[in-house]
Amino acid sequence: MSKKCDVCGKEPIKAAKLTFSHKQIVHRQMPNLQSVKVCVNGTVKRIKVCTSCLRAGKVKRAV
Repeated sequence: MSKKCDVCGKEPIKAAKLTFSHKQIVHRQMPNLQSVKVCVNGTVKRIKVCTSCLRAGKVKRAV
């Protein structure tokens, strides 16, 4: 199962923490994905959407 927004394509990124001794700890930052029922071409589908797309109104939730 992919960790990718179906609307904008936002994916996990690599981020590095720098410790006091300057060791780099590389980890992944995941997008905040929500599973949402959306009406697409008259049919209701369940897709993964990031919260920034939900707040921006890029998707219309199915009732």
